Amino acid sequence: MKIFKPIKEKEAKGRVKQIFKDIKKTRNITKIPNFWRSLAHNPDTLQRTWQNLKQIMKKGALDAVTKELIYVAVSITNSCEYCTRSHTFAAKKKGATDQMIKEMIDVVGLANQNNKLVEAYQVEVDKIYK
Repeated sequence: MKIFKPIKEKEAKGRVKQIFKDIKKTRNITKIPNFWRSLAHNPDTLQRTWQNLKQIMKKGALDAVTKELIYVAVSITNSCEYCTRSHTFAAKKKGATDQMIKEMIDVVGLANQNNKLVEAYQVEVDKIYK
């Protein structure tokens, strides 16, 4: 159940309206997603989160598809359906193939399984890795 209803785009004013405009332009979309409309209840959080996303998710040493796939992997591990779906969509929009996504999911499953085994067995870190 929602705590707050997402702010409707046409009801956005001032700074929120400007941020919404930037989101649409930057992401090349016509409708503001629910995540951003929900954050709009706190314009400072909306602005900070949007600026962080723009800065971190832009192309750098890692290409945009790789960054999106990492985001999806973390979202799967954190059980965030919204983020998993929205960033899978973004990854595909940026060029990720179904095969890439399937392999990433396999890696996430393997890493989560092995991480739990390492923790359960309390495996000591090998000297070579320190």
